[in-house]
Amino acid sequence: MNVLLFGATGMVGAGALLECLDDARVTSVLAIVRRPTGVRHPKLREIVHQDFYGYRSLAAEFAKCDACFFCLGVSAVGLSEEVYAHQTYDLTLAAARALVAAAPRAVFCYVSGQSTDETERGRVMWARVKGKTENAIRALPFRASYMLRPGYIQPLRGVRSSTTWYQLFYTVFRPLHPLLRRVAPGHVTTTVNVGRALIRLAAVGDERAILESADINRLAEAAESRSTGTAGSTH
Repeated sequence: MNVLLFGATGMVGAGALLECLDDARVTSVLAIVRRPTGVRHPKLREIVHQDFYGYRSLAAEFAKCDACFFCLGVSAVGLSEEVYAHQTYDLTLAAARALVAAAPRAVFCYVSGQSTDETERGRVMWARVKGKTENAIRALPFRASYMLRPGYIQPLRGVRSSTTWYQLFYTVFRPLHPLLRRVAPGHVTTTVNVGRALIRLAAVGDERAILESADINRLAEAAESRSTGTAGSTH
């Protein structure tokens, strides 16, 4: 399976990359990045690409891909709805439309967020925009598309958030991770589980198109026994 990965320098995408490099079902990973990840591995190839709203030059590369893991996103804090929609809806759909034109048999997996509003009419701005994005992806003629809605994500395997205040939050609350898993298991997952769930969805699919944290953890448990290999080094 050839995987197209967006967001490899972010926390969720970096976690997904490590799981892809470890999993024998993944033959190759093509990461579209604005800056290099620093990861070295025979499976991994990176394309530094500055315009995340246009991919005409990458059509031939996209045509080789069997699945896309879209883990790229921004915080809505301090942004107007117009700006957030441009950086979320427009940016995501630019990649999805380019991929479906080049590889309509691909599987598209979008990492969204818990409490996303698929009605697009709720009071919470980011949830409306995420809902609109999910709905637009699901309308595209991919072989399959899946929306992952994790709640709290615990970073593992040395993965860190690229957003400073997010990383500070994860660092401060690290001692509480075991407690969170016990008191709110349906709302907590990890970067490892998200990565394994993405691979499982691309490889065998699932009856659910929208997956919450509990579903992500279920898929990760099913995928764990299939994972083999060793990840590359990071610098």
